[in-house]
Amino acid sequence: MANHHETPEKIAQATAGYVMQQTMLRIKDPKASLDFYQNVLGMKLLGKYDFPGMKFTLYFLGYEQEIPEGDEKTQTEWVFRRPALIELTHNWGSENDDNFPGYHNGNEDPRGFGHIGISVPDVHAACERFEKYQVEFVKKPDEGSMKNLAFIKDPDGYWIEILSAEGITEIILSQ
Repeated sequence: MANHHETPEKIAQATAGYVMQQTMLRIKDPKASLDFYQNVLGMKLLGKYDFPGMKFTLYFLGYEQEIPEGDEKTQTEWVFRRPALIELTHNWGSENDDNFPGYHNGNEDPRGFGHIGISVPDVHAACERFEKYQVEFVKKPDEGSMKNLAFIKDPDGYWIEILSAEGITEIILSQ
């Protein structure tokens, strides 16, 4: 990568207004994934966009409290200015294909993508809730060497770290 020797001030000026807007995950079955992200994790569906010519749908979810009123253009622009959304991409037909192998979750070889993280006020209380929904755990909060954080799987097998600001700070500062 070329080094343009910009000062930190120039970099900040040139990137003013940039936002980490989305992480995209491919999903097999939108019904199962929307149920998980909305009802288990409590996210809101902020936007749904169908692309019939290319046979896929995009679902944008996040933790926005209020969704503004407005026409389609205004609402779409609002969605794409939100920080830290999950974009679920569904290629039509995968939900009915018994031979569909599923997507690589990034945590098996060759490793790549690892997980998304959800910060919660109380990791143990969140995990008790997930158990009621029979969510699959990779790691429970009291297991392993890193206590007070958990990893769960979504319907496609993607890992989600469940952490609290206090708990992760304690882990980091104890190193």
